[in-house]
Order: sequence, then C-alpha cells, then structure tokens
Amino acid sequence: MNEIQGLVLSFFALAWVGLVLTLVVAPEVYAATLDVAASDSVPLLLFLAALSAFLALLSVGVVRRWRWTFWLILVAFAFGILRVPVAVLQLGGWIDQPGPRWYAGSQAILGVLQFGIGVAMLIGYRRGGTWGGVLAATQKRAYTTRK
Repeated sequence: MNEIQGLVLSFFALAWVGLVLTLVVAPEVYAATLDVAASDSVPLLLFLAALSAFLALLSVGVVRRWRWTFWLILVAFAFGILRVPVAVLQLGGWIDQPGPRWYAGSQAILGVLQFGIGVAMLIGYRRGGTWGGVLAATQKRAYTTRK
C-alpha cells in the first residue's frame, strides 16, 4: 500500500468517525436530510449503516487497487472543493444550513482535505498510473537517473 491509498483510507476512517459523532451529537442534521424526526432512530441508523457499507466497499477497492474506485474517488474528491463556498453561504446566512454552525465549518474543512487528496491522487496517477504513489515514483525516478 502506498501513501495515496493510506491518505484515502485515513480520510474514509475520519469521515466515518465524523458520521457517527454527528449522529450522536446532532442527529437533526441527518433527520433534516432524510426528512424524518430526529427522535426516530431507525432511519438514522439505517442511513449510517448504508454509508458505512459504501465506505467499506470503497475501502476494499482502494486496498485492491480497483480502477473504477480510483476514478470515482478522484472525481468525488475533486468536487469536494465545492463544500467551501457552500459552507461560506451557509455561515453567511444566504442559504439554509441543516444543523449547527460547526457542522458547516467542518464540511468546509473536509472539502479542502478532499480536494488536497484528489490533487495528490492526480499527481500519483501522472507518475505511476491508477493508485500510483507520489513518493515511490519520485524515488524510482531519482534512482534511475543516478545510474
């Protein structure tokens, strides 16, 4: 496993912990998204289970270096930067926010992280193909130029 795969898996773990914490601390965020009562825990838990299963599938794809997961994650992470202007508009009061202010701020931070990982994935792709590592390609090129 290279550093790109480690970054993506670390982000997935962080996202999952964030999902669980948000469900515990502010269930109204998911309740508003699902259009259910915040006190109705069954749909919220099913939503968490579905997202967990999706993250698990993507994690398997990352470890096994499935090409389709690379492109899906790259596109999703590249568009993660759009979370920043949405969060600014929510915090400025121009559009509704589904939960507390800290949730909008955390979405902006996650968007910047996603975009950064997406850029690293693109660099790794340019140097070593899908799931190519950034550092391994650099070290390999430095080794071959010294010979």
